[in-house]
Amino acid sequence: MHIPHIPVLKDEVLSVFADIKTGYIIDCTLGYGGHSEALLQHNLHVKLICCDQDAEAIAFSKKRLEAYGDRVIFEHAKFSSIIALYKDYDIRGVLADIGVSSLQLDHNSRGFGFESAVLDMRMNPQNPLNASEVVNTYSITQLEEILREYGEMRNAKEVARAIVANRPFESAKELADIMQSFNSKPKIHPATLLFQAIRIEVNDELGELDELLRSIEVAKLKNTLIAIISFHSLEDRIVKRTFQAWSKNCICPPSLMRCICGNDHAIGKIISKKPIIPSVKEQKKNPRSRSAKMRVFRTFK
Repeated sequence: MHIPHIPVLKDEVLSVFADIKTGYIIDCTLGYGGHSEALLQHNLHVKLICCDQDAEAIAFSKKRLEAYGDRVIFEHAKFSSIIALYKDYDIRGVLADIGVSSLQLDHNSRGFGFESAVLDMRMNPQNPLNASEVVNTYSITQLEEILREYGEMRNAKEVARAIVANRPFESAKELADIMQSFNSKPKIHPATLLFQAIRIEVNDELGELDELLRSIEVAKLKNTLIAIISFHSLEDRIVKRTFQAWSKNCICPPSLMRCICGNDHAIGKIISKKPIIPSVKEQKKNPRSRSAKMRVFRTFK
């Protein structure tokens, strides 16, 4: 079976979950199944709950992991919903590799790539909103807002005007081509931040991440390792701030002279004080890994 994917931070993920001997690990973002297979191989008595909103990813990984039989449960669902579905299981670990999978990036028909002949960008092809609708129907104000907020683009207004002036767009390649005149960062493709912003809007990626973290807190998982891999600053900021909030005992406003909240609100502790990043060797082998950051948190028993 040809597997055209290298799971990011694989060795580091295995190290994080190495001491889990029983129970379940939830892989919230199954993709090609690279992390899941590695965990099944190294954690011999652990079972996995594997989730993805992309039916193509589920079908591929079912074949890849079929040798593991009943040690694997597959769920075709958004990762924001998976914790609530399995909160009563003995969940010992939660892994989420946030962002676009190689399966989606490498398939021209999905419209994620700069050379793609279509303009789609849906992680779940059944979702009603796609990139074509965003690019071709949003107002200048709406486009400027998502480019500034999700792409952190300083020239959001100018790019939004250029999009409206040149639409309709039929393909991702056409959209990418208009960014050539805005190439202020020669080390990255000029359309990188534009595509990031549109993709986040189409898939509600930040909302999904917020909901995943909220569902973990609501489920009150005990003695569970939470490992989140993100690929840009917006995602990493959400994870960092959430883990910091989870680790605080006192939640009183800073203006109060003394604590009145009970000073017992922490639900666990941060395991990785700084984000875990790929080694130089991994970045050379897999350039897509270079922006990855993993943060780890453990809930109390």
